[in-house]
Amino acid sequence: MLADDEVERILVVTAHPDDVDFGSAGSVARWTDAGARVTYCIVTDGDAGGFDPAVPRSEIPAIRRAEQTAAAAAVGVAAEDVIFLGHPDGYLEVSLDLRREIASVIRRVRPRRVVTQSPERNWARIYPSHPDHLAAGEATICAVYPDSRNPFWYPELLAQGLEPWTVEELMVMGGPRPDVFVDVTEQFDRKLTALRCHESQHTDADGGLAERMSGWLTMNAEAGGLEPGRLAEAYRYVDVR
Repeated sequence: MLADDEVERILVVTAHPDDVDFGSAGSVARWTDAGARVTYCIVTDGDAGGFDPAVPRSEIPAIRRAEQTAAAAAVGVAAEDVIFLGHPDGYLEVSLDLRREIASVIRRVRPRRVVTQSPERNWARIYPSHPDHLAAGEATICAVYPDSRNPFWYPELLAQGLEPWTVEELMVMGGPRPDVFVDVTEQFDRKLTALRCHESQHTDADGGLAERMSGWLTMNAEAGGLEPGRLAEAYRYVDVR
């Protein structure tokens, strides 16, 4: 696995606004602190999210884009590095068009590391296995290999000046059998700040959210063999060089 200070560019691809903050905001804060430029690619606008029926559905996409942009800033990701593909929430499917879109982002960003959601259902904890998460993860992994690196795949991207790019490593969150545990103890407060930016999604932002996150991250740290009292985000690591 590449050391954090070796990785200049990182791309995180998730289905919905707030997915990256639940799964990886602490890691992102750690990576940006180490000097990496991190880009988010959010596949949907999260328009099926929220809890308040008084908010018109038509307003949700703009609300969620603004919340994700603010959350990104909390962990060192610039607004211009937050990309929204604009697919409808709840309807995501693995298609050649979606793979092409993500491959296009990879070729533009040219990351050494890509972080995405697991395409494998996690039976131990079902919440990471939303159908949109599974689809976003599968499409991203296909875009990493073979789509973004193959010069003969999607010739229309070449016509746009987007040259092939080989991603070197994948970090997959939310799935079974994680084998990399990133210590985010010092970044935990910034993770919470990022999560609390998603005001339209949380009824417990000032209460149970911190306790819930601490509990999950403590379990990750224990599974990764970290010292007692540490907090970690968990991934399945894939070398794709």
